[in-house]
Amino acid sequence: MAWVHGLPGPVAVAYEAGPTGFGLHRSLTAAGVRCVVAAPSKLQRPSGDRVKTDAKDAVHLARLLRLDEITAVSVPSADQEAARDLVRAREDCRGDLMRARHRLSKLLLRHGIVHDDGAAWTTKHDRWLTQQHLAGDASRAAFDAEYETVLQIKARRDRLDKAIGDLANDNEFTPIVRRLGCLRGVSTLTGFALAVEIGDWERFTGNSIGSFVGLVPSEFSSGQSRVQGPITKTGNGHARGLLVEAAWHHQPQYRVGAVMRARWELASAVARARGDLGNRRLHDRWVRFGQRRKRHTIANIAVARELAGWCWSLAVMDD
Repeated sequence: MAWVHGLPGPVAVAYEAGPTGFGLHRSLTAAGVRCVVAAPSKLQRPSGDRVKTDAKDAVHLARLLRLDEITAVSVPSADQEAARDLVRAREDCRGDLMRARHRLSKLLLRHGIVHDDGAAWTTKHDRWLTQQHLAGDASRAAFDAEYETVLQIKARRDRLDKAIGDLANDNEFTPIVRRLGCLRGVSTLTGFALAVEIGDWERFTGNSIGSFVGLVPSEFSSGQSRVQGPITKTGNGHARGLLVEAAWHHQPQYRVGAVMRARWELASAVARARGDLGNRRLHDRWVRFGQRRKRHTIANIAVARELAGWCWSLAVMDD
């Protein structure tokens, strides 16, 4: 930082958001230097510019910063960034567990062993796995290795779940998590992940948050022609995946069960009423899509887009 203080002022800095995080932004801001973290997908670049080097990128960023044409990302606090790393580690762990389970099941399938007595990856299925004995030392060693990997990753996932649950119960986002829990499909894990991924909900509206998570359709229109394509998939992909998964929970008939009532007990009466209204509305959307014979995948994306708006309305609510 001594080098930064030695620069002739005023000094302004811009860099693209990436895997290096926001430590540089915090250090420069603490040193009194204006720092802008640019959203890479929003940087304006001439279509004819086909040469990309670090030096040219730096000049391009400096010119855009001088013109104030950089779309800045929302910089999280250090605690929020740490919580975001935790929920993304859990997301990665879930993907690892899915792949490990697939490898184990396909190994058994190659040996003609198929589990057909109920759902897979339950306690009953786990007992069935321990009773399998493959022929040959090599096959048994491969099975033991794959099964051990499944158990290890599952234990790691459970530890991360507990860490997230403990953090969600005593955190700056706890009130938001409890209000989001009034919606179906938004458990403590999902609600906390959405809270730390979105961060400042006040910067959006009920209409604009769907665009931020990339759940709005792409469009190619000119003159009187208007053509809409698949969703944009821009913005925060982690939040988009959580909303898409949660939207599937609104397809079955809406009933307030014991799990939902337990989550409602943690929220205010206003949040419970809002959540109940949202649950009924989102299920009705599923019903109407079914009557129009829409494909379930398309219907679910539309419900997820509206679910994002309901989440926003609960997040910005004053208890």
